[in-house]
Amino acid sequence: MFKTNVGGIDRVIRILLGLALLAWWFFAPGMGLRWLPLVLGIIALGTGLMSTCPLYSLLGINTCPLKKA
Repeated sequence: MFKTNVGGIDRVIRILLGLALLAWWFFAPGMGLRWLPLVLGIIALGTGLMSTCPLYSLLGINTCPLKKA
């Protein structure tokens, strides 16, 4: 459905960052913009797990290694 444009290292960073932001949201009650780490964490985790980033597609960025024919 979506073209894969997120490579291995980028994918791992997105997944770890997403998990860290979701943990921050869960363990930091009462901060002013409480919804921000939740939204950013879901986006980072989702793009990492699906190996595709809509923003990368719009900007023409691809961090996947090239496949040899």
